[in-house]
Amino acid sequence: MGRKIYPDAKKLLICADSGGSNGYRVRLWKIKLQEFANKSGMEITVCHFPKGTIKWNKMEHRLFSHISMNWKGHPLTSHDVMVNLIGATKTKTGLKVGVKIDKRKYPTGIKVSDQEMEKINIGKHNFHGDWNYTISKN
Repeated sequence: MGRKIYPDAKKLLICADSGGSNGYRVRLWKIKLQEFANKSGMEITVCHFPKGTIKWNKMEHRLFSHISMNWKGHPLTSHDVMVNLIGATKTKTGLKVGVKIDKRKYPTGIKVSDQEMEKINIGKHNFHGDWNYTISKN
């Protein structure tokens, strides 16, 4: 979705929480980011919020409050209903929400070796390098 709006982008900033599939210790997350950096040519900077502090993410507050107001009173009976309600969310200041269901199947239980991790072109930032890093094209 972002490629259409920002076709000349050279960098991407991802603000993520510290748990789940995109946690700062998740090896497969970093492998997939490296693959994306290689494919897109973009430099990807990731800044993880410390555990339990995702509530500080201003974008989430700005976005989810409007989504919640938009689907208030509507029973969430299917994925299509949720996608349509989220996709219809707009703010007075011009924020429009884009949403799409990813129906692809993803394998589970993938193990990432130390050798694969060594191939990641990762630059840890000076401040909390485990949480803040940049992955560049190999």
